[in-house]
Amino acid sequence: MSVQRNQRNEHVILFDGVCHLCQGAVKFIIKRDPAGRFRFASLQSEAGSRLLQAAGAHEESLDSVVLIENGSYYIRSAAALRIARGLRYPWPLLYALIVVPKGLRDAVYQFIARHRYRWFGKDETCLVPTRELRERFLEDR
Repeated sequence: MSVQRNQRNEHVILFDGVCHLCQGAVKFIIKRDPAGRFRFASLQSEAGSRLLQAAGAHEESLDSVVLIENGSYYIRSAAALRIARGLRYPWPLLYALIVVPKGLRDAVYQFIARHRYRWFGKDETCLVPTRELRERFLEDR
């Protein structure tokens, strides 16, 4: 699959592949996305780098969850809320928080992001999906 196809037709979540909180979030999303709408790649992977570059995402995106959706990208709280909107009920209700000013939403997001390794831990290597979930993850090719 090409990067451009991913950008235009899919919803790809780029996440910190070594962060336990982020890995847990990916597992949470998968359980609440039975249609398989979202696909995943770690920010540290070649596939993640290619997608960031193709989407025009800047270096600021490297410390954040990134959602690439229909050729556009979203980071931090905007990405998290858009992801919630795509999950099974009741999670789409969280999208109502989009009315909270972006600066305030992102300040809370960045506070958690700054402390995520200390609070939740991290691995030396990226999350490896199970055989059953492998098709949901973009591989380096």
